[in-house]
Amino acid sequence: MDENDQEPPTNDMSDLLVSVGLNRDVEAFEVLFRHYAPRVKAYMARLCRDGTAAEELMQETMMVVWNKAAQFEPSRGTVSTWIYTIARNVRIDVYRRTKRPEFDLNDPAFVQDDAPPADMAFEAFQEAERLHRAMATLPAEQLDLLKRSFYEDDSHSAIAEALSIPLGTVKSRIRLAFAKLRAALEER
Repeated sequence: MDENDQEPPTNDMSDLLVSVGLNRDVEAFEVLFRHYAPRVKAYMARLCRDGTAAEELMQETMMVVWNKAAQFEPSRGTVSTWIYTIARNVRIDVYRRTKRPEFDLNDPAFVQDDAPPADMAFEAFQEAERLHRAMATLPAEQLDLLKRSFYEDDSHSAIAEALSIPLGTVKSRIRLAFAKLRAALEER
């Protein structure tokens, strides 16, 4: 064996993983990788039945082992249990990412229609027709006040001034017009 092929001083996998976590020991990780990578790949191949996917999942698992080695606690379990738990979680995460359907927000099924539904539009049309028929039954002076107040958006004071009638009269005629409209709309 030449100097580059030498293994770290210990073969205990827990010590190797702790060394990776504490010292970022590349040699210790190489030993762990050589030992666990083929096993993790075989585990993944059994689960996903795809050699390429198994290779990718194994690589991702071993990267997580490298990045989270400092979180390993020998008192809580063995190295193999820890690594296989990571492998299982990596597989679940990848499965969740790839199995989520992606929606095209421009798909006509997802684009909100600006027009109201036909039944609502028809009901609104019917209500408007009823309102116009009811307004046609009002005396001319009440109809004129409603049009000025609601269609022309004039204030009651401005209407009273324009027609040279008291403000109270404008308000009472509008109130009477509303009462007649309400009664006409309720009976139909």
